[in-house]
Amino acid sequence: MKKILVANRGEIALRVMRTCKNLGISTVAIYSEADRNSPHVRFADEAVCVGPAASKESYLKIDTIIDVCKQLNVEGVHPGYGFLSENATFAKACKDNGIIFIGPSVEAIETMGSKLAAKQAVSKFDVPLVPGTDQPITDVNEAKKLATEIGFPILIKASAGGGGKGMRVVNNVEEFEEQMKLAVSEATSAFGDGSVFIEKFVTSPRHIEIQVLGDTHGNIVYLFERDCSVQRRHQKVVEEAPSAVLTPALRKQMGEAAVQVAKSVNYLGAGTVEFIVNANLDFYFLEMNTRLQVEHPVTEMITGIDLVKEQINIARGEQISFTQEALKINGHAVELRVYAEDPDNNFLPDIGKLETYQIPVGDGIRVDDGFDEGMDIPIYYDPMIAKLIAHGSNRQDAIEKLKKAIQNYKIEGVKTTLPFGTFVLNHPAFTTGDFDTKFVDNYFHPSEIKTDELKLAAFIAAKLTKEKNAAFDVSDSAQNTTESKWRQNRME
Repeated sequence: MKKILVANRGEIALRVMRTCKNLGISTVAIYSEADRNSPHVRFADEAVCVGPAASKESYLKIDTIIDVCKQLNVEGVHPGYGFLSENATFAKACKDNGIIFIGPSVEAIETMGSKLAAKQAVSKFDVPLVPGTDQPITDVNEAKKLATEIGFPILIKASAGGGGKGMRVVNNVEEFEEQMKLAVSEATSAFGDGSVFIEKFVTSPRHIEIQVLGDTHGNIVYLFERDCSVQRRHQKVVEEAPSAVLTPALRKQMGEAAVQVAKSVNYLGAGTVEFIVNANLDFYFLEMNTRLQVEHPVTEMITGIDLVKEQINIARGEQISFTQEALKINGHAVELRVYAEDPDNNFLPDIGKLETYQIPVGDGIRVDDGFDEGMDIPIYYDPMIAKLIAHGSNRQDAIEKLKKAIQNYKIEGVKTTLPFGTFVLNHPAFTTGDFDTKFVDNYFHPSEIKTDELKLAAFIAAKLTKEKNAAFDVSDSAQNTTESKWRQNRME
């Protein structure tokens, strides 16, 4: 391939283009009217506006993107993550028009895009599954019987679900019927599909995922794990590799299980197999993401492997450039997603202008971003500004480097998750590794922090300038503020 179109925006578009440049491949950027002045547009060899700001009128316009590919003689498309990256229709459109989709097959995307279909495919292999049903349930009485057999608490989940919609935790048989009706109703409303299934509810879960690569020569390897348990609203905020709790034996076991998941759909390219792990370190298959993950840099930092380079070479028909035996874990990496969000206001978006924007530098520090000083954070897309990654000789070294990098990250004009990152990295539950996906619910209470001088000190230390420190409001009135400033900032 001599020319690749990156069907995405922001930091991931830039990250893909940089690897393309290193490989001598020319790049085409697409952009919406809101992203006309974005760094990824300037970095590309060619750039085409594909529509207005709204995603559905630009970055999600399959026909428009295919037309651009044809007009500019594009040979391959890298979808990044989000947008069309897991859209089987887009992958098929590329294939039908003789364009290489840098990702898995249409069939793999379709299978892993359905939770039930994924479970059915994986069940034929030696992969632990959460006890539950692998078919949609409709009969309430039969479902109630099955739930009792599985044992409460159980989870009712929408088959076509995502983002917590159509999901209900049921603690006893008495509340089952009502919760099932609510789950079906919510799933129908959100996805147009009321199909639900039930699973055993895993208490104190950790979210641990395995990075895999597969090529056209039958090779599938795993590149160890990432622990992504620090989340808000079911979305990751802090990720690390390797996990603080996995033993070498368990790491190997989970890695081999992930390879089996990939084999179940003859997987090609980069993908991630997500597992849920309980307090006893029993693990169960959750789902597979058929794309490059946001948090892929921590894997790159501990392995030295450029995952985008491998994706492109696999799409070219080449073999994976290394063997499973050759892979070794080098040190530790921790990543903070830097969002334009207000942690003190339930992580609501705080959209505005980057009046000051200076990234940290130093040994082991990596910043993947897509903004320059003076740019506005657009309301139309995910409010992530950057990914801040630190690599150290061990976990403690990586944590200390990341804390220092947060202090040296200068952002003014919007509130960000930088101070939240400092809170996480200083918290005993995180430093000891004794945490799960309920970390935010269990430990992060802004109202308490605001009245506790000792806890407040961690936040103040993470503030980026004296002006920000002076403006930090710890009054009772600030506690009662429920409206994010993003709307206000848009109006100014």
